[in-house]
Amino acid sequence: MEDDSEHEQSCWAYLPDVCLSHVFWWLDDRDRSQAALVCKRWSQAMYAGSLWRTRTITFCGRPSRLHTSELESSLWYVKKFGKYLEHLEVRFLNPYNAILTRKFQVTMKGLLSRLGKCNSRLVSVSMQHLELDRLVWKIVTRNQFIKNLILFLKRVGSHLDHLSLKGARVTLEEGCELLSSLSYLKNKSLASEVNIENFFERHLAVYRSPLFYETMSKFRNLAILSLNYNCISDELLDTLCEHNAHSLWTLNIKCHIHDPHRQIIWGVSWGNLAKRAPKLRVNFFFERVMKHDKLARILLAEIPVRSINLRSCYFRDPDWTMRPTLTNLLPFYKHILQKLTLEFNNSHEFLDEELLQLVLSCRKLFFLKIWAFLDITFVERLLQNQVEGKCTLRTLKVRIYTSQHETNQEDHMLREIYIRYKDLINSELNYFVIAYPMM
Repeated sequence: MEDDSEHEQSCWAYLPDVCLSHVFWWLDDRDRSQAALVCKRWSQAMYAGSLWRTRTITFCGRPSRLHTSELESSLWYVKKFGKYLEHLEVRFLNPYNAILTRKFQVTMKGLLSRLGKCNSRLVSVSMQHLELDRLVWKIVTRNQFIKNLILFLKRVGSHLDHLSLKGARVTLEEGCELLSSLSYLKNKSLASEVNIENFFERHLAVYRSPLFYETMSKFRNLAILSLNYNCISDELLDTLCEHNAHSLWTLNIKCHIHDPHRQIIWGVSWGNLAKRAPKLRVNFFFERVMKHDKLARILLAEIPVRSINLRSCYFRDPDWTMRPTLTNLLPFYKHILQKLTLEFNNSHEFLDEELLQLVLSCRKLFFLKIWAFLDITFVERLLQNQVEGKCTLRTLKVRIYTSQHETNQEDHMLREIYIRYKDLINSELNYFVIAYPMM
């Protein structure tokens, strides 16, 4: 028995460092702390900087023991290992009342203050969906949180490469001050990725603000920029062209029905940016902005569009038609479009032929997702064209709406289509097709 025990200990004693680190990687904070008590070597493994470079801190928006534990754990982590941190993500999930937002603000004040003083490695910060315009954020709490965040970004901004404040919902002045804090020390920011989608409060016409242009002019190395269409203007495109053309390769633009989106932008501004930034890819996400006249004002032929996402969220308007968009507008991009997502309620018009012709004309299209009223034969025709080499899809996701409760007949037909094209689907496609009752 003693020999067996000694042999077992010797096996653990000679476990390679890389394997030991890998084991510790999968443990949570409590288990890591307990494992570190086993021996000196395991204790040293726990304090390896590579284990603590990435951290996701989740705050529950409802009172619970888990919420309290998360607060304590986050502060313990920053005190012990904050100096190793390189990637920080903070999640605050649907705060229930003003008491919890206040606790979150106080905790974040201590956490950010400590990190700002001890950390010089941080390259990525993500705090998404804070929704600071909600009533659970009292004015004093909200202002103090923004102040603490600005001070933190001023301290770490010089070496920060990625910032995501998606869904923060701040005022124009607060938003510009937060973004300007990244350039506090050098009067310019070298951050390569910035996500300010839904960053400003709803209904703000950010494109009219000279303060916003001045703020964005301080970014000199942007590669990926995500924002709302109510921020886009000729002045912003000229600013990006002047300071970021050498690095810019992705623009993600969201256009929501409730955000101002009637501004006029000249095609020459997009053309100049596309010429100066030849690797630029523009991805559009439309939320309930579906009418052809509105889309035509936004989707100009000079834009190097790679992805279009049109979602109506089950909204139905008998006066609206999708046909002009499919036949006249989207074909502008048939030589460059790679991803297309269409989700709309077309119960009043039949669009199978227009959709099929659009897909066949887009020779670089590899991702297709459609939720619409379609005939089952649409899928079969699409797969047959794939067999014949007339399209080169790699992902096909289709939800076929029906006006009946039962979809047994449609399910049977889809099953037969799958069997007929099984070899193609299994070898070439990420395939997901269902019938869905839309009542």
